[in-house]
Amino acid sequence: MFSKLFGRRWDDQAHDLYETLVAQARRVEFYSAGGVADTIDGRFDLVVLHAFLLLRRLGRKDEDNSGPAGQLGQAVFDLMFADFDHCLREMGVSDMGMSPKIKKMAKAFYGRIGAYDGSLEDEAALAAALERNLYRGQPPAVPVLSAMAAYVRAQARDLDDQSLDDLMKGRVRFIAPQLP
Repeated sequence: MFSKLFGRRWDDQAHDLYETLVAQARRVEFYSAGGVADTIDGRFDLVVLHAFLLLRRLGRKDEDNSGPAGQLGQAVFDLMFADFDHCLREMGVSDMGMSPKIKKMAKAFYGRIGAYDGSLEDEAALAAALERNLYRGQPPAVPVLSAMAAYVRAQARDLDDQSLDDLMKGRVRFIAPQLP
């Protein structure tokens, strides 16, 4: 009843989408063959990369993000940052230190979104953005970096082809990374 009065809540669908993107970001191939550091920073960057891809797809439907797809995207974003907060607390960050850390993560998130969104159609620009962000200036061999850029572009295309109806129901599919 309350959802009819105050708008639909997207908790279940956002949770399902977020769980799937985190599972994708934790695939061992990214850390072994893909050369991403298996650290807190590396894991953060892979979650952000996959969140970018999913949120980009959801944002395609609602240009102003005020419609249902935009609301679901916002719910995924909110859940992601709640999870970041939870993880920081588990690592022992105090309440006093929480706000600056979350602000730094948000700044990093938006910076990466800008870099990836602006370079998705240009393979060289995307590889440079991945080198700066995902690899933090310590890139793997050129074939691995090229394969990672190709994966990101292929994943974006695959998400574009997925049914918005499925996404709105919390169902998303990620492709297997093909890394050397």
